[in-house]
Amino acid sequence: MIDMYTVCQRLILHEGLRLQPYFCSKNKLTIGVGRCVQTNPITAEEEKVIGDWQHGITKCSAMYLLRNDIKRIYKELKKELKFFPDLDSERQYALIDMAFNMGTFGLLQFKKMLKAIECGNYQLAAKECLNSKYAKEVGQRALRIADTLATGEFKI
Repeated sequence: MIDMYTVCQRLILHEGLRLQPYFCSKNKLTIGVGRCVQTNPITAEEEKVIGDWQHGITKCSAMYLLRNDIKRIYKELKKELKFFPDLDSERQYALIDMAFNMGTFGLLQFKKMLKAIECGNYQLAAKECLNSKYAKEVGQRALRIADTLATGEFKI
């Protein structure tokens, strides 16, 4: 996998960083770097580290939550997509970013895209990524992710 620092910086670019709880565009309670606490609740262990998150968190706490989310998603993708460990780090990142945005279950609905990736047809995978509601909703982010899938390079 690509190094944790790089994944964190890219997700901050795409998600933003907010230290106070807020409602995201889907009207779900969120904090930090896109941590939706309704679909991905703060665990008891995390609460011991970050404290009373409902009144805000520190940047260090936000990064702690983000790293936990990335590790969880990485594990889920390794379990659900047998080809995932064999991908280069940039294409792994692209799938992590998508799963971070829409959940692993949401990513798994991209059957044509995932099949194309599994077969090594990255141009088709990029096309399928862009031919989606996801691409319409996230705009520039989807263009970056599709380009990463197609080329194996992340560009801002």
